[in-house]
Amino acid sequence: MTDSSRREFIKHSALAANVAAAPMLMGQTNASNTVNIAVVGIHGRGGAHIQEFAKVPNCKIVALCDVDSRLFPEAVKTVERLQGHKPDTVEDFRKLIERKDLHAVSIATPDYWHALQTIWACQAGKDVYVEKPVSFTIVEGRKMVEAARKYNRMVQTGLNRRSIPSVRSAVKFAQSGGLGKIYRGRMELVKPRGSMERRQEQSVPEGVNWDLYLGPTPMKAFKVNQFHYGWHFFWDTSTTDVGNTGVHHLDVIRWARNINTHPTEIYCTGGVYVHDSDQQVPNFQTGSFTYADGSVVDFEATNLLSPNTRGTDILYTDQGYITCSDKWHAMRGKWGFREGPDVTPDGIDRRASRAGFPRTSYEEVAIPDSGEKVQSHFENFIECVRTRKVSDLRCDILEGHMSTTLAHLANISFRLKRAVKFDPEKETFIGDAEATAMLTRKYREPYSLPDKI
Repeated sequence: MTDSSRREFIKHSALAANVAAAPMLMGQTNASNTVNIAVVGIHGRGGAHIQEFAKVPNCKIVALCDVDSRLFPEAVKTVERLQGHKPDTVEDFRKLIERKDLHAVSIATPDYWHALQTIWACQAGKDVYVEKPVSFTIVEGRKMVEAARKYNRMVQTGLNRRSIPSVRSAVKFAQSGGLGKIYRGRMELVKPRGSMERRQEQSVPEGVNWDLYLGPTPMKAFKVNQFHYGWHFFWDTSTTDVGNTGVHHLDVIRWARNINTHPTEIYCTGGVYVHDSDQQVPNFQTGSFTYADGSVVDFEATNLLSPNTRGTDILYTDQGYITCSDKWHAMRGKWGFREGPDVTPDGIDRRASRAGFPRTSYEEVAIPDSGEKVQSHFENFIECVRTRKVSDLRCDILEGHMSTTLAHLANISFRLKRAVKFDPEKETFIGDAEATAMLTRKYREPYSLPDKI
């Protein structure tokens, strides 16, 4: 997109924003007003968006948007069955947000599309529900926050564990010091993925807009293992499973620990193992994030056969640990030492030996119910579209940016094969041009990140 065309787009979008925002002003005083929403990206996760928004009272799915027209018939039938009307179908997101009757968009497209679509929607006066990870780069995430604030839009991140009652209760318990002070958080993610195999290039299937699908990524020939869901396994389009699934758990750990800054030192290693395939991104990663106060979050993420015994989220405290496997558990530990005097009659001090070989035991501590209103992540978003209260969003875009940045930092360290140091305030690397270059990406025209939001 040229500078002049970008200026024209922003000018057009600003005008659209004034019109599009008008129905929402009425919604502040009349909660019965229908919120018109479009689901963007209807394969996979987008199907869940259709199901969830269809349940929300006075929320109407007026349109479906996807670059693969073969998906429309079944998705349209689903909306008709759930809501009793036929939604419009749109191929190009840019056309979709021109609609003046559209209040919000729900984005479930590949990760590399999230930022552009969110920013464009904000500029056009639409509220946004955007799936995790919110961005493909750290620079994108910050610009998404800027867009939400500048255009006064509700932007909810799809880190929907923040709306699960048991998670909310566990986090409230942890934050209140229910089991003491947390000094470490750990994610142990076991998410098996099969082989992407080796596939030949082929012609683009009829009904697929391959150019629009690739968007800001480099143009390349069609391969079926780089299309639906396969994009998760290639560097031009993937944030690895640390970004794809791990960000859910890193977010809860960050939230429970009240961490509102970025780490200062990051290290990640791993590789691609077992499968002989076209896959580029690692199927095993492990690493750590160290913060300015010395506290640590460490992680392990594997797509391979592996035991899964300790739970995905672990919070270590000075009194024990809080963990989630099948459900949340809080375990208070007790130190036990061998009986006998600290110093023997012969004058031998036994305290170090006793401390070096203690007995430990644990008892489970009940985690109180948070007592909060039970509300799905999708319901919460629609409620905030009506009330215009950013503070009521369960996961505002800033929270999504902070958690997604952890995945980006891990991947940058992995790709550089070394530790990196980060400036949390400036969101840049310290004296490291090689890492700094990876804060953003090269965009394929006309799918460019706006220089000015």
